[in-house]
Amino acid sequence: MAEFTAADLRGSRFERVDLSGAQLHTVDLSGARFRGVDLSGVTMRGVDLVGVDIHGEIENLTINGVDVGPLVEAELDRRYPDRPRMRPTDPAGFREAWDILERLWGETVERAGRLRPEQLHESVDGEWSFIETLRHLVFATDSWVGRAILGDPSPWDPLDLPWDEMPDLPGVPRDRAARPSLDAVLALRRDRMSTVRQVIEGLTDESLDGHTAPVEGPGWPEPRSYPVRKCLLIVLNEEWEHRLYARRDLATLEARGA
Repeated sequence: MAEFTAADLRGSRFERVDLSGAQLHTVDLSGARFRGVDLSGVTMRGVDLVGVDIHGEIENLTINGVDVGPLVEAELDRRYPDRPRMRPTDPAGFREAWDILERLWGETVERAGRLRPEQLHESVDGEWSFIETLRHLVFATDSWVGRAILGDPSPWDPLDLPWDEMPDLPGVPRDRAARPSLDAVLALRRDRMSTVRQVIEGLTDESLDGHTAPVEGPGWPEPRSYPVRKCLLIVLNEEWEHRLYARRDLATLEARGA
């Protein structure tokens, strides 16, 4: 087991490193950046948490004796009145949620179309560009609808973009250097969103409560059975969250352009 005592590791980069069970005592992490990091089960005592920006899944997070998860959820629902509709429980609710997402994404795409083409490939604070965000949503749809629900073992387009931390898998594309036009990516998006629409329109109470048939071959998700409801909720969550990211970054790009 490695031990670092009184060591100067400023500016170090840790990528795909297993630090589970590590002990940090009198450690300076000011200005550190965490991305795709699993902090489940972490215990912190005597910490200074000032000016910190955290975005991710927050559940059973206790700060000074208070579980802040429900407080965060309630505040997000207050800020975004459509957000609770992204947790539907029946086929009609899923259809309503998809109607909302189609409308909101239509507004966001129209806004992005007013930027210069090169800005749509521009990263803000190390995040995905607008084009990359759309490519990732194509991947999410291909994975959870095309592969898991519809049973296509290899549904991906060469422009599909998995999340950065996903291990390389045979047959799954990951071309970060591609620079497709907005029109090319929107054509893919329209096709995939139409597929989701067809699946949701065909939902019944019975099919929504059912499970997918496992596919054969490598890919994502892993080749096993999944609840149909879970697959569709993942797609709704991806669509909702990534639109918020895109809207945030579009504001920065607009300011830069001005």
